[in-house]
Amino acid sequence: MLEKQLHGSGGYITAEINEEQAKKADLGVGKLFLAPIGKLEKQNMKTYFCKNCEKGFNNSPNIHLEESNREEVADNFILVERGQYTCEQCNGIIGEYRVFEKKDESGEIGEAKFSNNS
Repeated sequence: MLEKQLHGSGGYITAEINEEQAKKADLGVGKLFLAPIGKLEKQNMKTYFCKNCEKGFNNSPNIHLEESNREEVADNFILVERGQYTCEQCNGIIGEYRVFEKKDESGEIGEAKFSNNS
């Protein structure tokens, strides 16, 4: 596990992540970002900084889960969960996450389907 600083729109979270998560979080601009990782486990989040409070905290932020109705966002790609990491003091949003899954694990996401009607 690697301890890394992961940036969101309202601050950052320092968390232990694996190498695969670090690759997802790296968008090639010299910072790692929360959103591409998906949901972090509360026990892996060590500290966070809230831009709204302009203050750091030595624990994990709150996790606010929004209800999801398993929305299909592309062919074979389902939004399962949507949530936010929020500040315990001001309820400001530190960052957001989304959890997706494939309907059919053997299929491709967004795969075009052609008919043979000529």
